[in-house]
Amino acid sequence: MAPSIYLVNPAADFPTYFGAEVVEAWGLPPTTTIADLAVTTVAAMVPADFELRLCDEHLTPVDFDSAADFVAITGKVSQRGRMQAIAREFRRRGRRVILGGPFATLCPAIAAADCDVLVRGEIEEIADELFSDLRTGSWKDEYVGTRPSLDLCPPPRWDLYPHDRALLGAVQTSRGCPFECEFCDVIQYLGRRQRHKPIADVLRELDELYRLGFRSAFLADDNFTAARQRAKELLVALREWNDRQEQGKFTFSIQLSIDTAKDEELVRLCAEAGLIQLFVGIETPNEKSLREAKKPQNLGVNLAELVRKFYEYGLTVIAGMIVGFDHDGADIFARQYEFLTAAALPVVTLGALVAPAATPLHDRLRADGRLRSDGSEVAAMPWSTNIIPARMTRYDLLRGIRWLVNKLYAPAAFADRVLRYIERVGHRRDPSFRSLGAKPREAPRPVDQDGRELVKRISTLGPEESKMAMTILGALTRKPQVLDLVEPALLHYAQIRFLYERGGLWDPPLAGKAEPFA
Repeated sequence: MAPSIYLVNPAADFPTYFGAEVVEAWGLPPTTTIADLAVTTVAAMVPADFELRLCDEHLTPVDFDSAADFVAITGKVSQRGRMQAIAREFRRRGRRVILGGPFATLCPAIAAADCDVLVRGEIEEIADELFSDLRTGSWKDEYVGTRPSLDLCPPPRWDLYPHDRALLGAVQTSRGCPFECEFCDVIQYLGRRQRHKPIADVLRELDELYRLGFRSAFLADDNFTAARQRAKELLVALREWNDRQEQGKFTFSIQLSIDTAKDEELVRLCAEAGLIQLFVGIETPNEKSLREAKKPQNLGVNLAELVRKFYEYGLTVIAGMIVGFDHDGADIFARQYEFLTAAALPVVTLGALVAPAATPLHDRLRADGRLRSDGSEVAAMPWSTNIIPARMTRYDLLRGIRWLVNKLYAPAAFADRVLRYIERVGHRRDPSFRSLGAKPREAPRPVDQDGRELVKRISTLGPEESKMAMTILGALTRKPQVLDLVEPALLHYAQIRFLYERGGLWDPPLAGKAEPFA
């Protein structure tokens, strides 16, 4: 008889910029922003004779009474604490625990202490051996995966996942990134040689998401446009696929680098394919810090003008920003604010520089004696860091971040950036938008309705927030074709406010004060 297995994706250790914890906190059903690819992809490799259950703790509680023979837990560094807690509880109850994913791969010595089986690396080429050993009871303490071709990656088991509570579906079209950013752990986990999934497989996965009712997905690539010719071929295929859909257009969110904007054909294809939201690691307007971080793709260009190029094609940009580089002085907080305002970037994920395990930055700072054990190594963490800054105290770094996030997300400042964005958004090819007050062509899923309800409730946060909402609504009345671009920004605003309040960062009176080191 084949064994049973319970696959678990733990909740994050704290609210994150791209989480949806605010939805439940405001009295609506549990929601996740992006459907989880990890447990659904692993599930697709579990043999058919295994008894199998999935759990995404963002949506459903972990069943600690499960009698499964094996509990397999995957997760990122931002889930480390919860992964360890779940693993320890299951082991206390006599269950055998398997740990895998980015955290287990990057910190194997730590992860091994809380599991019976450790899986490092990518699983595709070792799955048969792993599950065969589990079936026969002859498993090893550790399995080390390879960096496989993505034509070995099976379509995720969305049939086992509560997809009706995910705002976005997810498809991975590549793994790896060719860049060498000093602070990034992705290349330590997935490598610098980018591998690509066959385009036919990508489209089949999109067919399934469409059938399940999704009309938007996150393309879960670390750098979607790193291989330009491949990206263009895929975008043409996505455009043609989208043009065939009869029950509403599909939109996409992706991650790419700012230098993409220099390739006008590529930007045009992004817009034509249905991409609407781009996460871009801009990091800082300080060129010395960009050189320090080994981010040459952001150097020698006008960052604000490249952002504007995306806007001209009807795309929106979420900016990943970092403070605390060795070349950042006390003026960096005001410089960041001035840049983000001038560039009209509504949504900003700001955090202190951190040094994740296994990165070149971690090695360098450890050698310099500049790592702290009492700080976080999770990227985009606005209230903690494991580094000792070079040109300011750690206290001043965190105080400056607190000032900056309050100034950025003061309702009037956020409204100003949204209005500037609305003014700059250009022509959109065949926009499939919802005009204000218009009846949608399709009945929205309940989770999408909840997201829109959350946006409406922003005005109840206070008089300044109400004024902000009315100001943005007025601008949308004049330019309704950007509603589907601005609505996600408002949803992000609600989550970010919740994140800052939960982290003890939100202090609106700070927003009007002078720079923290003036």
